[in-house]
Amino acid sequence: MPFKALKYGDDISTDLIIAGKYTKSLNVQDLAEHAMEDLDPDFKAKAKDGAVVVCGKYFGCGSSREQAPVALMAAGVKAVAAKSFARIFYRNAINIGLPLLECDTDGIDDGDILDFKAGDDFVLNVTKHARIPVRPMPEIMVRILDAGGVVPFLKKHGRF
Repeated sequence: MPFKALKYGDDISTDLIIAGKYTKSLNVQDLAEHAMEDLDPDFKAKAKDGAVVVCGKYFGCGSSREQAPVALMAAGVKAVAAKSFARIFYRNAINIGLPLLECDTDGIDDGDILDFKAGDDFVLNVTKHARIPVRPMPEIMVRILDAGGVVPFLKKHGRF
């Protein structure tokens, strides 16, 4: 299913994704309420019907808080496309079932419509009729994403 691109820049930290002052709550909707608000006060409204966050390099840098990808998913984000990801953010996102698309994002503009499937080797920019190559992901990560995250994967398959 295609989703609108919400484009931001490089080095988007976990503090910009969800400010530390909100990470004390265990309520996922509280996290969604404040996702990306310091970077884009209108983010919640833009993402609520589903969106792909598109960034440059080193998305998710900073602290290792798992609340960052949780906040994005709870706000309506269906995937994040970036040139590169911070290692811990990458793993946290896969663990909770948030697809990451590591690709050249220069040809994607804010508002473009993107279509993707986790594990595919491309993302389709429907607006520009362009196939953008995506860095391949290990098969086990694709299986975890297909299951909806590591917990559902382990419930279904047990040990692997």
